[in-house]
Amino acid sequence: MIELRKLCKSFTSSNATVDAVKDVSLTIENGDIYGIIGLSGAGKSTLVRCINYLEKPTSGSVIFNGVDLASLSKKELLKTRHKMSMIFQNFNLLSQRNALKNVCYPLEITGVPKKQAMAKAEALLETVGLADRKYSYPSQLSGGQKQRVAIARALATDPEVLLCDEATSALDPNTTRSILSLLKEINEKMGVTIIVITHEMKVVEQICNKVAVLDGGEVVEQGLVKDVFISPQSKIAKELILPPSQAIQSMDSDNVIRIVFDGRSADEPLISNLIMDCHTPLNILGADTKNIDGKSFGQMLLQLPADDSSVQRVKSYLSEHGLTYEEVRRNG
Repeated sequence: MIELRKLCKSFTSSNATVDAVKDVSLTIENGDIYGIIGLSGAGKSTLVRCINYLEKPTSGSVIFNGVDLASLSKKELLKTRHKMSMIFQNFNLLSQRNALKNVCYPLEITGVPKKQAMAKAEALLETVGLADRKYSYPSQLSGGQKQRVAIARALATDPEVLLCDEATSALDPNTTRSILSLLKEINEKMGVTIIVITHEMKVVEQICNKVAVLDGGEVVEQGLVKDVFISPQSKIAKELILPPSQAIQSMDSDNVIRIVFDGRSADEPLISNLIMDCHTPLNILGADTKNIDGKSFGQMLLQLPADDSSVQRVKSYLSEHGLTYEEVRRNG
């Protein structure tokens, strides 16, 4: 559906030239929920604006449904953009319009008759769970409700792609989960391909099937979310998955391992069995695991004893039981 070929974007001022996006090549297939993740300043927002040509790339190509966007006239490009809607961190709702009229706005621009636009807007507000707030103004809505209105508005033009630029960054954790669940439902039920720009690995883990890790404007790693999570190859991916911990940095020992859970039975008492079978005390430094359909997903940090024989017993146990693990060093 979307192919980026050696995409570059530079900004030039009187003092210097900044290369915001460097030689990015990605393929986003129909039906994907594709995450693009990186720290602040990695070039994520510039990249997403190049995808819909709000920013014209300095070089390289954006191919959408087999068509190079650079080959389109201004009128053709505007028509194509209707197929790539965008939602933002700050919602960008019109304060003088209620929820219903906010959703109607893109339909008005494209010349849809008022009665038809209102009916479609009401249906979309019902889709995002806000049928009872259609006459509420943005100032009367919570952050999560505002984002739901923004999502409904983005869907008004029947887009094929939904671009989400840090769409949950201004929301609390519970609201973030509900918005991500809504996006996943939209992807499954409406067939909309979604591109998620974020700096949070938890966002990617919750809904994305593929991910590209951006650092300094370059893609340093990409692939299935599961594969990148289990075995990150780049330094930045490791930092995003396992942020530097003061608890680890202040320890005297380097004997820390990260165990990755990728679908084991949630009923299996892994740590208890590990301690009993290896006759080794373990210290849990941190855990981020979740139970999905009776199986465990996530990661756990364990501090091992200082003696080598105990460490070897633990590692052998993990290997024999098919558990993915890696050593974690204080210096990253």
